[in-house]
Amino acid sequence: MLNADQIAQAATDLVEAESLRRQIGLLSLRHPGITLDDAYAIQSAHMAQKLLQGRHIIGWKIGLTSKVMQEALGIDTPDSGVIYDDMDFADGAAVPAGRFIQPRIETEIAFVMKAPLEGDVTREDVLAATDYVAPAIEILDTRILRADPETGQSRRIFDTVADNAANGGIVLGPQRHAPGAFDLRWVGAIVKKNDAVIATGLGAAVLDDPVMGIVWLARRMGQYGQRIEAGQVVLAGSFIGPVECPPGTRIFADYGPFGAVSVSFN
Repeated sequence: MLNADQIAQAATDLVEAESLRRQIGLLSLRHPGITLDDAYAIQSAHMAQKLLQGRHIIGWKIGLTSKVMQEALGIDTPDSGVIYDDMDFADGAAVPAGRFIQPRIETEIAFVMKAPLEGDVTREDVLAATDYVAPAIEILDTRILRADPETGQSRRIFDTVADNAANGGIVLGPQRHAPGAFDLRWVGAIVKKNDAVIATGLGAAVLDDPVMGIVWLARRMGQYGQRIEAGQVVLAGSFIGPVECPPGTRIFADYGPFGAVSVSFN
């Protein structure tokens, strides 16, 4: 377990890394005994600093929902992070050069809430609290090195969680659907990078049902005294692997009848 000073220092280092666009070393190497609770405590301390800077929370993201990603990291649980107001990009936006350190994208289903959710909720509770669902792109970024250059150790879940679950931005498509209008397990996307198909996937990759991602998040947040608020957007989890987006990248995600969403990187 980390002490309060270690948690505060890690949060400060991450805020500075984002501001300077300069990655820091792995927290899991700095603190070999770090726990998942420590990582979420760092994320919360990071959140407190961001709010003091004038940022506002507009939602939450869920990551590591697929079994393939969990097995790759040797974990058995998703993770989550915060979406701030300055992370919101319009459909078709061009992300300014230098806005992120190492941007990547994932495609997801976004849930926009009309009622709060907290604690031991059910699938039915999530559907009742959802205003609408929409196609979305999540922009990932990493304020922590992906791998340590000396030891070769890759980031662990503690690093990712502390780093706000590698969250960078969100792009919502313009389509709005009632939560029961589609079987979200079968909602998927054909993802093009610079006009070439780079990935495909289905919502079922997210815990066998994207709605269950929101169930997991509400329960996880309840453990830390948090809740999903009305009006907030929640990214349910990716159903493709991360796609690298260096300058000059154009992304178009075709969700078929569910809609489409795009973004580019200058």
